[in-house]
Amino acid sequence: MWFDQAAVRVRAGRKPDRGNPDGVPDWSPPAVGRADLPPLNIQPRVQDEGTEADRSPVITGWRIQADHGVDLDVTAQDRIEWDGLLLEVDGEIAQWPDPVEGGLDHVEFNVVRVTG
Repeated sequence: MWFDQAAVRVRAGRKPDRGNPDGVPDWSPPAVGRADLPPLNIQPRVQDEGTEADRSPVITGWRIQADHGVDLDVTAQDRIEWDGLLLEVDGEIAQWPDPVEGGLDHVEFNVVRVTG
């Protein structure tokens, strides 16, 4: 498996909200934090075409995996920029243990893009 694809983690800032003492996500360009991720393996995972009364969404997904022993600062609330696309993290980040040596074997998670 090759780990040679570049991606950027995009994390929302926080803005005050009267009903929420922790604030709410702020995805405006000046508020977001960006961080380059280490080289990754990114592979196609799923494509689904839904049908709704007023639109026909297309959901495309990829699986992202880090190299052996490499942890990632990514959460389920983040977004990922890759190959000119802005992708939503889909679900939790999986940290797989090394069954032989202990510690971290690898990290993987899914991302999706919804259009239509």
